[in-house]
Amino acid sequence: MIHVSKMARVAVAALAMIGLVSCGSTEANMVDGSLPRAKSSQALDVAFDNYLSAVQAAGQDLHSIMIVKDGKVLKEQWMSEGDAATPHILNSVSKTFTATAVGFAIAEGKLSLSDKVVDIFPDKLPAEVSDNLKKVEVRHLLTMSAGHDTEPSRRSLPEDADWVEAFLAHPFVHEPGTFFWYNSMGTYMLSAIVQKVTGEKVVDYLKPRLFDPLCIEGATWQESPQGINTGGWGLYLKTEDLAKMGQLILQGGVWNGKQLISKEWIDEATAKHIDCRPAGMRPEQITFKPEDSDWLQGYCYQMWRCRHGAVRADGANGQYIIVMPEQNAVIAMTANIQDMQSEINLVWEHLLPALQ
Repeated sequence: MIHVSKMARVAVAALAMIGLVSCGSTEANMVDGSLPRAKSSQALDVAFDNYLSAVQAAGQDLHSIMIVKDGKVLKEQWMSEGDAATPHILNSVSKTFTATAVGFAIAEGKLSLSDKVVDIFPDKLPAEVSDNLKKVEVRHLLTMSAGHDTEPSRRSLPEDADWVEAFLAHPFVHEPGTFFWYNSMGTYMLSAIVQKVTGEKVVDYLKPRLFDPLCIEGATWQESPQGINTGGWGLYLKTEDLAKMGQLILQGGVWNGKQLISKEWIDEATAKHIDCRPAGMRPEQITFKPEDSDWLQGYCYQMWRCRHGAVRADGANGQYIIVMPEQNAVIAMTANIQDMQSEINLVWEHLLPALQ
């Protein structure tokens, strides 16, 4: 928990009295916006100790974990490079925040799921526009099904290349909506779209709508050469910020008694829209079964369905927001772990039973 001076506490408390402080959950600490804490059950105490021992035995480089149940933090631990007050690289967890910005833009009438990408960027199109490209809609970017057979690579582009132009020039082999291919540049396109229709970078657009109400401070986001937040990666937040985001999703978009984003959007954003598979893996390469994999449960809007009725945001090397409606719980994690299936397996094995 962040410590503040006595004078600051008095000042913030006074503002809260007149309704000028609204961050935090309904029962959050109104001084620093942190989530409320509560004592965990003996069963969870034992399970958590067993979980940490299993993490150590597996040689997993876990940086942090926070467990929230019924809106209260029951367990939190930082280790290795993790630090409660230091923003952590999120990698593709960034995608969920970009999708949320899309949801806000749709709610404000600036955008729709059926808007065509060619209509949004008429000045960025290749000389020949394929029939498949003409059909690409915002919804296809959200579901990683724009039609590419391989992901456009930003790393192979010249330093000053226009990333939107590069994305649109990459061959659209498949009918949009029919073929899942994990595509971080597609999320960059969503960021570029939000910036175009709102006039603000995603990180700035989210500040009054999401970050400020949740008391998420100091968010930073990498940018392309065109000054557009990278969207699919590059966001840095603290572990508790991730837990807050998960709690907002769990609560159907409600925070501190206010509907920040509609429940309809949350329901749509966390529903399965297309069959999926691990990033970079083709359908014919799948040799494992859905019951053994959290990457074969279906893709949502920049989130993944999980086993056990859960949904998650995840980022390379072990970054997670796991939302567990059946347990009314959220687990936020940061790490440097290559095998993310083994990482989440330990959650299911040790923590899930204690959260029932």
